Amino acid sequence: MEVIRLRFPFNVASNEYPPLAMALGYFDGVHRGHQQVVLEAKKQAEEKGICSAVMTFDPHPSVVLGKTNKQIQYISPLADKIKSIEELGIDYLFIIHFSVEFANLLPQEFIDQYVIGLNVKHVVAGFDFTYGRMGKGTMETLPFHSRDKFSYSVVPKFTEGDEKVSSTRIRLLIKDGRTNELYSLLGRYYTTSGIVIHGDKRGRTIGFPTANVDLKDEYIIPPVGVYAVRMKVHSQWYNGVCNIGYKPTFNKESILPSVEVHIFDFNEDIYGEEVTIEWRLHLRNEQKFSGIEELVAQIERDKQNSLKYFRNLDNLPNSSL
Repeated sequence: MEVIRLRFPFNVASNEYPPLAMALGYFDGVHRGHQQVVLEAKKQAEEKGICSAVMTFDPHPSVVLGKTNKQIQYISPLADKIKSIEELGIDYLFIIHFSVEFANLLPQEFIDQYVIGLNVKHVVAGFDFTYGRMGKGTMETLPFHSRDKFSYSVVPKFTEGDEKVSSTRIRLLIKDGRTNELYSLLGRYYTTSGIVIHGDKRGRTIGFPTANVDLKDEYIIPPVGVYAVRMKVHSQWYNGVCNIGYKPTFNKESILPSVEVHIFDFNEDIYGEEVTIEWRLHLRNEQKFSGIEELVAQIERDKQNSLKYFRNLDNLPNSSL
């Protein structure tokens, strides 16, 4: 997949790119609803004998338009989004730098420059996709703005459990710690990547060495508590148990939560390595213990509960989870 980054204004000749069938959207999470849009573009490309493409935007529009003072956290930061789209077998990914100037383009200007100007012959988007200043362009206005230069497909609402699959719904589940419900919406488990850093190394002194993972801050992180997880190290997945918290038994004034994974049957030095955590099941909330013995006993129970979770999955017929 060729990744192309564009900034406003840009000048390209209409024949600089091959004829394209392009999916349009922000695609945070590249969830199952987004996949319907992207795969429809791929299908249209195959039927028409042209190349497939996806257009997305970076950073999040709310950052540029001043709708929030907080740092935006993502289901899929840009690097993860690129990887997920590539795995869907797309030929071109256009990443448009979202700026105030870009946001002020009239709907017709957006279509002229970023669709017709990129040699797009077929557009695919969700039913609720909007474009141009104030989102005035919609899938209902697209035929008018197309100037008969391209055809288009509108992908209807995709639901799971009688509710729309959306990035907002997924965000809320992550923030509630309901990580076991994400597979049916994402088509995969929720993952976050980070670097293993040195911690206080207290875990090894009580028989439960942990990998202290410094997660990239643009991820949405599940709430404090203990989770059954898998962790990818050197391209291999391992089962484990993860604690997100402030270590109330030891630290009275922690500011930021730590993310520590105890990997089962693992004894390697992985400091400085990039790892990926796959969030499976919330086991319990964080709690304070009266002493080390009580803490160790609970960690052992957490470990056994996590092992039981993975054993039960292994025993499911035709399980791909």
